Amino acid sequence: MESAKIANLYDLDKTIAAELFKGKTYPWELLSQIGEFIVSLGETLDTSVYEERAEHVWVAKNARVFESAYLGAPCIIDENAEVRQCAFIRGNAIVGKGAVVGNSTELKNVILFDHVQVPHYNYVGDSILGCRAHMGAGSITSNVKSDKTLVTVKDVLSGETIETGLKKFGAMLGDYVEVGCNSVLNPGTVIGRNSNVYPLSSVRGVIPAQHIFKDAQHIVKKELQ
Repeated sequence: MESAKIANLYDLDKTIAAELFKGKTYPWELLSQIGEFIVSLGETLDTSVYEERAEHVWVAKNARVFESAYLGAPCIIDENAEVRQCAFIRGNAIVGKGAVVGNSTELKNVILFDHVQVPHYNYVGDSILGCRAHMGAGSITSNVKSDKTLVTVKDVLSGETIETGLKKFGAMLGDYVEVGCNSVLNPGTVIGRNSNVYPLSSVRGVIPAQHIFKDAQHIVKKELQ
């Protein structure tokens, strides 16, 4: 399933977590390792750039974290990131350089690449968001199926499926993905680079790069500019 491979979703030069991706084919293979990786990486960070505000909570000195935000361990808030009022970072989270975690946004077991924006009332759990991906206000990742069965990734165009063996799996967003307001990304969603999701959408499966998701029956390729 080429569209869902790490190499086709992410520029690994745009995350402090690049080492974690090495030797893996699909991004969801990382989900169980995020917390342990953060602890090991945090202990090597340059203390002139980062401060350990609490045990296993590393924050770049030039990042802006509002007093009402909660930073759970382990996490890394990278340089020039902004964590706004009442953001709830539950732990196992990397917030990339220049990224924005907005008011009342909740993160859990995630990697946000550099310049990701989850700025208004978002829930992002068991997910990886590529460079400059943006989730509109109220859009969320749903990371557990309602019947609690294991998550399967399905290519919406070819019908190919992959059994992930995971109970918790939110969404994998490639670089520059735009998700419209109040959309739900169902468990096992993978959205390719430079793709767009219409507002109020319910998305599942693999959406190829350079496409627009209007609804499940209308996934159209972007016209070259």
